[in-house]
Amino acid sequence: MGGFLTSQGKGKPLPFFYFLLFVLPLLGAGENGSLSLPLILRLDSRDAIFKQYLSDVETARKRLFLAQIPPEAMAESLTVYAYVPLESDDILGLAARCNIPYAALATLNRLSHPEDLKNGEPLLLPSSPGLFIPEKPGNDLERLLGSSQREEGVWLFIGAGKTKTRFRFLPGEDLSPTERAFFLNKGFHYPLENFQVSSPYGPRVNPVTGRPGVHQGLDLASPEGAEVYAARDGVVNEQGNDPVFGNYIIISHGDNWVSLYGHLSKIETTLNQELRSGNLIGRVGSTGQSTGPHLHFELRQNGRARDPGRLLGIFR
Repeated sequence: MGGFLTSQGKGKPLPFFYFLLFVLPLLGAGENGSLSLPLILRLDSRDAIFKQYLSDVETARKRLFLAQIPPEAMAESLTVYAYVPLESDDILGLAARCNIPYAALATLNRLSHPEDLKNGEPLLLPSSPGLFIPEKPGNDLERLLGSSQREEGVWLFIGAGKTKTRFRFLPGEDLSPTERAFFLNKGFHYPLENFQVSSPYGPRVNPVTGRPGVHQGLDLASPEGAEVYAARDGVVNEQGNDPVFGNYIIISHGDNWVSLYGHLSKIETTLNQELRSGNLIGRVGSTGQSTGPHLHFELRQNGRARDPGRLLGIFR
């Protein structure tokens, strides 16, 4: 019978306690098939379940930082609670109130950015700090985590019945600086689904002119005509044709950020058009100074070019 939480680190299931705590409720004890984990109604001391959760978190922290506990033992003592976020909640505030790193909340709940938190949908709260890296990544942060050189950890199935996700649980681990920057970048993501980085940000010799200079963006090689998407919500601030960038689009975002998309074969936007993150804006091409089909992608804040690879993580 499938369980909510089982371990494959040693090829053995976790203690029978977890079957009682997680499997039976998820297999039908809840009304109308609803999620039936230990449910926290309020994140304050008046909620007895929340008090128990904080006690579990404190115990896990002591075990992690005051003693040498192997990952398998931390996995066996892991407990998971549920909480339904309110409209006023955000992932960083929830992490602070639960005394658990936001990395643990984000990775267990498969959030790629803080904005992915959905009010009204159950959020899983693990008792232990750590990372939960899924076997099959489903978003950009998970692909970035999966590309890291981390090898330790314990494999766990977290889910119910036939719907389970296999995670690699790394007790006490946190996001790297690059991963943290990616998660906190306020929703920026790569504008192509499939690409190879053909020229990174930084000093280089211009492949067309042969002159040394600074490449202020990323060149993302992709087939001619591939769809290009808005990297974040924004407004089309400028578009047209340039001798260097060819057909290009500039989108203005919040916090004085802009993104630029160059060498397009086709522009699919209009000036002053409001866009949502992921909207189609153009097609990959080789217009302007270009040696082949690719997208020149820039991110600028307050007029200063920033390295998209450091902000978003280069992992393809």
